[in-house]
Amino acid sequence: MIVVMKVGSPESAIAEVCQELETWGLTPEKIIGKHKVVIGLVGETASLDPLQLQEISPWIEEVLRVEKPFKRASLEFRHGEPSEVTVSTPNGDVTFGKNHPVVVVAGPCSVENAEMIITTAKRVRDAGAKFLRGGAYKPRTSPYSFQGHGESALELLAAAREASGLGIITEVMDTADVEKIAAVADVLQVGARNMQNFPLLKKVGAQDKPVLLKRGMSATIDEWLMAAEYILAAGNPNVILCERGIRTFDSKYTRNSLDIGVLPVLRTLTHLPIMLDPSHGTGRAEYVPDMAKAAIAGGADSLMIEVHPNPAKALSDGPQSLNPDKFDRVMKELAIVGQAIGRWSKVPVALT
Repeated sequence: MIVVMKVGSPESAIAEVCQELETWGLTPEKIIGKHKVVIGLVGETASLDPLQLQEISPWIEEVLRVEKPFKRASLEFRHGEPSEVTVSTPNGDVTFGKNHPVVVVAGPCSVENAEMIITTAKRVRDAGAKFLRGGAYKPRTSPYSFQGHGESALELLAAAREASGLGIITEVMDTADVEKIAAVADVLQVGARNMQNFPLLKKVGAQDKPVLLKRGMSATIDEWLMAAEYILAAGNPNVILCERGIRTFDSKYTRNSLDIGVLPVLRTLTHLPIMLDPSHGTGRAEYVPDMAKAAIAGGADSLMIEVHPNPAKALSDGPQSLNPDKFDRVMKELAIVGQAIGRWSKVPVALT
């Protein structure tokens, strides 16, 4: 249930409404929009009469029920206002959201060594990326595949952050690792295999760093949004959704099926920022540029693209990784699409 305050409502009136709602056994959450303040109500609201609530104050415009099972993640909860996630990086604040330039996140699947991760960070930064992705801990289908260097890789990510000024996004797989990863990362990633790891969702929701939530490979949209609800309900409002391809009946030509159609669907369901990952979505480096351009045209707020200095020798996911030269060219192509829809902040430096 949400309480929509009238335009121009004084802060004192909003505070009085919140105090009164607390006496009803509800937890009010104030959401400041461009034109109005909306108060989200958390608690047992099924038996409450919206008209009765509306009588609390003459500054209340209307009281509405949130019909979706994912309450905080619902677009209704913010009265149709898209939310923003702003992250402070050494190079300045970067905002993920519908009304901001597309944010590009790039880097290797796994952190392999210092030279590799620092060199890659500088190259993707120079091409226009704002964040470096790189796995310290890697969930792999086979127990014999490279699992990442773990804690020592976090030190390398910190060195890459210092050398490049990029923000860091890296995956957390275990509740026991949340604090040490949050000490290095600017955004914590919950991967597809852990999308419904509910203790992990609660743990990352209880800390302050933004969370990037990847869609499970067989998850429905409702299941994905309910997973986001766990993070939001634990107290963390800064959640970014990431579509990374789903498992369908045809896996002969691509690793997964990138669901670009989810973009307009999510826009009608949730206020949360949306990222697309065409690298995992296709599994083939040659398909990544076209899918990245399609994602921007479709309204994605962010892209995650895998970049490795030598994909043929990558310890994980080499076939879907671009080399830095190819990434430079792709960023120039993405700039054309992004500028056409008014969502690109900078044209990359001309290639030499």
